[in-house]
Amino acid sequence: MIKTCSLNELSSFQIGHAQDEEAGTGCTVIIAPQGATCSVDVRGGGPATRETDLLRPENMIEAVHAVVLSGGSAFGLEASCGVMDALAERKIGFELGGAYVPIVVGASLFDLLVGKPVHPDKSMGRKAAEAALDGPSNLAQGNVGAGCGATVGKLADPRAAMKSGLGLACLELGELKVGAIVAVNAIGCVRDKSGRWIAGVQDGNGGVLDPLAAMAQAAAAMAQVEQDVSPAPCTNTTIGVVLTNASITKAQASKVSSIAHDAYARAIKPVHTSNDGDAIFTFASGEASAVPDVVGVLAAEAMQLAIENAVREADGAFGLPAARDLLPSRD
Repeated sequence: MIKTCSLNELSSFQIGHAQDEEAGTGCTVIIAPQGATCSVDVRGGGPATRETDLLRPENMIEAVHAVVLSGGSAFGLEASCGVMDALAERKIGFELGGAYVPIVVGASLFDLLVGKPVHPDKSMGRKAAEAALDGPSNLAQGNVGAGCGATVGKLADPRAAMKSGLGLACLELGELKVGAIVAVNAIGCVRDKSGRWIAGVQDGNGGVLDPLAAMAQAAAAMAQVEQDVSPAPCTNTTIGVVLTNASITKAQASKVSSIAHDAYARAIKPVHTSNDGDAIFTFASGEASAVPDVVGVLAAEAMQLAIENAVREADGAFGLPAARDLLPSRD
């Protein structure tokens, strides 16, 4: 029987956040001090990623020590350097002649249009890593870490967008545990498992506009602009990590990430667009025997729950309301 559980039960991983609430940005670090199998599936057309080539099954690295999710767009990739420094100082990583080289991978989302023009840097990455290593894991949700500046519903007027955040979830089946961490920064709208839109483009009446209707409005507005319109910046991107105690290979971890993207497609509309950098890492510590497809199915379920938590646990900020600020459903 599948049950919910706590990410703390995945004891091979340690989780830490750091953020600047006034600036509206932050980072989330997931550390495996002993190293763990890792791979990634990137679906969006505008990703900001670090060291993802290492995660291809044919490449030599078999153990990763940390995954970093951050705001700041490509600037935010700098946070991973601070994580590397913190890990190396604690002798975490591959030992080479007395030096330690931790393998740190990551992805960033675009949150530069809220708060102040500040991005996660080495000091913020170090702070998040030290918070994780000195534990216990920080299982806060909402406006924390990589979700600090996350927003959704940017299909139309930016003033109609809503605040989102970071969400967590974890499921277990026997000895197998599969969790998800996700920062939801989508251009589109987010719905719950019943199919009801719970965050996205505000409809002006205390609810959320259907994303297809929002797209039609945006298309009509663009058609009225006479001059050429340059492509919009990558203001979107949902980035997440699947955590599991399963014993799987890099190739199988890549497939788990692929299956977990089903959650993005079920919960977010639209998703995986040209201006998204949508990515999912799978980080596997290898203690439990498991069928990879079962891991993938649980990963998609956990990720969908985490996406919903990311918007439900967020607080309104930067002049934008959150899901908890909307009127109760009139359905």
